[in-house]
Amino acid sequence: MAQLLAEPPSPPEPPRAVRVEVRGRVLRTPGGAVAVRVDPRTVAVCLVLVALLLALAVVGVGTGDYPLSAGEVISTLLGGGDQSSAFIVETLRLPRVLCALLVGGALGLAGAIFQTITRNPLGSPDVVGFTYGSAAGAVAAITLLGVDGPGVSAGAVAGGLATAALVLALAWRHGIQGYRLVLVGIGLGLLLRSLTDYLLTRARYEDAVSAVIWITGSLNGRGWEQVRPLALALALLIPAALLLGRTLRTLELGDELARALGAPVERGRVALVVVAVALTAVATAAAGPIAFVALSAPQIARRLTRAPGPNLVASMLLGAVLLQGSDLAAQRLWPGRDLPVGVVTGVVGGLFLCWLLAREWRGRRRT
Repeated sequence: MAQLLAEPPSPPEPPRAVRVEVRGRVLRTPGGAVAVRVDPRTVAVCLVLVALLLALAVVGVGTGDYPLSAGEVISTLLGGGDQSSAFIVETLRLPRVLCALLVGGALGLAGAIFQTITRNPLGSPDVVGFTYGSAAGAVAAITLLGVDGPGVSAGAVAGGLATAALVLALAWRHGIQGYRLVLVGIGLGLLLRSLTDYLLTRARYEDAVSAVIWITGSLNGRGWEQVRPLALALALLIPAALLLGRTLRTLELGDELARALGAPVERGRVALVVVAVALTAVATAAAGPIAFVALSAPQIARRLTRAPGPNLVASMLLGAVLLQGSDLAAQRLWPGRDLPVGVVTGVVGGLFLCWLLAREWRGRRRT
């Protein structure tokens, strides 16, 4: 009786609208068919990175046994300067700098794609194992076939693509999940690293020395024969990656919501993986397996821009800055003796990885 006389429960309050702060301005074409959101902070960070990139490039061209000032470098690049300066800049040093910028940009872009697909800060090509596939292909070309130059580059590209196909086949189960891709890639990468070590033990001394120098990752002796095919490949792959950026942002919302929005989830993910693997393969073919650039560049770019999303352009620019800066450090740490740039990026990347893991561990302890 008391329950019947009690006041009926009040109807639930309607849910309050959640205000989401969206940064940036939307730029539309006159017809409104295309709209692009521009974040001022991201644009500012990218402009600063471009300026830093140009400054590092000028310093890199001017660094060497015959030093050149910034004015001499710029004058030579614009067509001035004497014949000796033109030879030093255009033939000896400019290809190395351009190779560093292109390789670093390709690795930074590939790392941003992989980390977004896997939703894991450790989901970079060198951790997942695609770089080990390229290294195994190149070492096999050196030690088994006895080739050099373009043959080694072709072996690196073939090894990277074959590794990607195997990882996708093993990780596929009603689609590709990020954690399966990472676990399968790590396991396969360890196997490929063991295969590389075995090939080195069975190779001739001269071939083993050449292979070890290559798998360390180096920009020493890079010329236009490495820059031209790399630039041609990136002229196709970078626009493809940027065009797939919208699909990448949709995948960040989760597979169910992405499907509800009409996004081709699995087809888009496979296309992104193919583009990222190709970026990694051509970069590795040009300079060897350079570690940790693909891992650290997207994470630093995200912290600089403070913007959601994959930050593809910022990651690409930051990867170029990191590799060119590391190459300058490799040339100047021990005067008269150029270190392989992979040694410097390994040290810097290892320290960054330790910091990242410690930060994640502290964050979990607080929660």
